[in-house]
Amino acid sequence: MQKASRLKRELQMLSTEPPPGITCWQVEERMDELRAQIVGGAGTPYEGGLFSLEITVPERYPFEPPKMRFLTAIYHPNIDNSGRICHDALKLPPKGAWRPSLNISTVLTSIQLLMAEPNPDDPLMADISSEFKYNKPLFMEKARKWTQEHAVQKNMGVTDNTPDQKTLSHKRRASGTQQEAVEPPKKTCV
Repeated sequence: MQKASRLKRELQMLSTEPPPGITCWQVEERMDELRAQIVGGAGTPYEGGLFSLEITVPERYPFEPPKMRFLTAIYHPNIDNSGRICHDALKLPPKGAWRPSLNISTVLTSIQLLMAEPNPDDPLMADISSEFKYNKPLFMEKARKWTQEHAVQKNMGVTDNTPDQKTLSHKRRASGTQQEAVEPPKKTCV
């Protein structure tokens, strides 16, 4: 009961006073499945992009954090090819920073901030993190290219901009990143 009333309040707040550049809504009539969109910030390589996220609200919410993942491909050290996000606010203590006082709006805002300011010291994608640290112009170029390819709406029709795993891996290899035939080990951000 607490989950339903809290979510109803949060969804009302998100529809009447959404954070700048963020929208969030229910999938059909299900309160535990949400979708969100984040507009890429000005001055970032994600500028001009519209990034979709899937949000699953657990039964124990707000005592457990919501599960969020990007549906739109994004070139970022803290977001992997499956859209999983490495962020403290999405994990329970002691490893994470989730608290019941946080809400979906604040977490989406913090993800928007993470897009603008990646954390290369806690990456999910080690190769992208290394590129961000040691060859930032190349990182910026690739991130802008991915934004243009995956997050910029080219027409008014409905399109599915969620590439499959093989496509993403191939694009990463083709984009000039020096990689072995096997992807480098990825940090497990759980």
